Amino acid sequence: MAAVIRNVILERLQQAFFPPVCLVCGQAGRPGVDCCGGCEAELPVLAGQCGRCGLELDRDVAVCGRCAMAMPAFSATWPGFAYRGEIERLIRRFKFHGDLAAGRLLADLLARRLASVGAPRPDLLVPVPLHPRRLLQRGYNQSALLCRDLAARMDGLPWMDALARLRSTASQAELPAERRGGNVRDAFRLARLPGPPRFVSLVDDVMTTGSTLNECAQVLRAAGVERVEVWTVARA
Repeated sequence: MAAVIRNVILERLQQAFFPPVCLVCGQAGRPGVDCCGGCEAELPVLAGQCGRCGLELDRDVAVCGRCAMAMPAFSATWPGFAYRGEIERLIRRFKFHGDLAAGRLLADLLARRLASVGAPRPDLLVPVPLHPRRLLQRGYNQSALLCRDLAARMDGLPWMDALARLRSTASQAELPAERRGGNVRDAFRLARLPGPPRFVSLVDDVMTTGSTLNECAQVLRAAGVERVEVWTVARA
């Protein structure tokens, strides 16, 4: 009880001396969310999507034409937002400019969005890994930080660095779509996975073609995971 009271007092002191600020417009934020209600309401969401790969469409469909031709190893994709506008700017601040506050906000917004659309709760969250060389250059894995913050906002949902990247690959964003699958083929391995859990959600910041996430899902499925879904802040 004493610890709970202390935490409440500390939280109220923090709110009094460091009130939340909206990271989008710079005006006052809301308790626990560094984004005002107006800016959150204007964030870009998908008009419709493929339920399997999250591809933006005019309306929701269970499976798009591309997935019908070659089903990915993951069973569903839950993109929080479309990769444009303020979401794109927040992700770039987080991913390339070391703005960890933007990352925490993105996790907040994704958690709120997942709850609103009824995404099922997995047994475990797993981040898409970086190669050690890229991790050393950047200083952090943005997907792992998203996992950590999502877990904290979802009543301690377990997460684990279950995958490792075997080789440093060219940036997917710099390659044409037809080369992205080959670029990441066999680029991942299992690092650790007790259990294994029945249901895992892979976490990443942006999903483009889904090649990286598909490779990660294949490794998890081969390890005995029955169902793999994708949680991503944005779908490009």
